Amino acid sequence: MIGLMQLASNTILITGGASGIGLAMAERFLRAGNDVIICGRREAALRTAQERHPGLRAYACDIASPAGRRSLLEWATTEHPRLNVLVNNAGVQRYPRLANNESWDSAREEIAINFDAPVHLAMLFIPHLLKQERATIINVTSGLSFAPLAKAPIYSA
Repeated sequence: MIGLMQLASNTILITGGASGIGLAMAERFLRAGNDVIICGRREAALRTAQERHPGLRAYACDIASPAGRRSLLEWATTEHPRLNVLVNNAGVQRYPRLANNESWDSAREEIAINFDAPVHLAMLFIPHLLKQERATIINVTSGLSFAPLAKAPIYSA
């Protein structure tokens, strides 16, 4: 049965949760009475978020790689077995000049974080989430997918 997400008493994992939209969601979810885990690549930003919000739990990881995503799954489901909400929020927006022989590695990383990671993380976490009550996956996206920004072609795609 599909229903509305219960906003309290969840264990929520937010990728890219140390700043921006991810941190704003983490703050709101904490205030609503949830256990909140944030993850991201920047350990200093994770520590700063925890200092501002002592209830946050944090995990440093890089979801740009499949190995990083599998590591996140293993850690999150082992350390937080009641995890029932995955928020795919991490994203990067770059301004490549594609006609100037830009680095494919940089473009590929943007694709990996913005597209591959949410799809792969959903695939990885679904077996765990199916065992949880009120399981939910939330995917954060951008209006630029509807009204693309020419200087951010990969992000907009």
